[in-house]
Amino acid sequence: MAATETSQHVQRLFSDYLERNKHRKTPERFAILSEIYAHEGHFDIEQLYGRMKSKNYRVSRATLYNTMELLLDCQLVRRHRFQGAQAQFEKAHAYRQHDHAVCDRCGKVQEFCDPRIQQIRNTVSEVMDLEVTHHALLIHGICKDCRNERNEQ
Repeated sequence: MAATETSQHVQRLFSDYLERNKHRKTPERFAILSEIYAHEGHFDIEQLYGRMKSKNYRVSRATLYNTMELLLDCQLVRRHRFQGAQAQFEKAHAYRQHDHAVCDRCGKVQEFCDPRIQQIRNTVSEVMDLEVTHHALLIHGICKDCRNERNEQ
């Protein structure tokens, strides 16, 4: 699905979700969704707030937090806690399943995809008669850059 098609599709999904759940369809909510889907990778609320401010959107932090909850509920965004208390988010619709490797020293997050993980999901689903809705796999370690930096000291 092309970026424009994806953007239009998530806008429709969000609009339908808001209507079904009797939430207001505000321009700010749709601007937030557009900004999220224009961004690659992970972000936190402060980064999103900064990007929106730099583009002269008049969106409060409260609106961002409230809209993120709606986007999480309708599964257009995923929340992660890689390190510390700060939540990280990423777009969720029409993006391949992937997992994360986190450096415990610098906090860098790298995405990876391994088809064996899908096989494990399928086995768990079958053996435990579980309808798997999602999974989260975090592998923690020290990245090459941090190891090299430590060895140079």
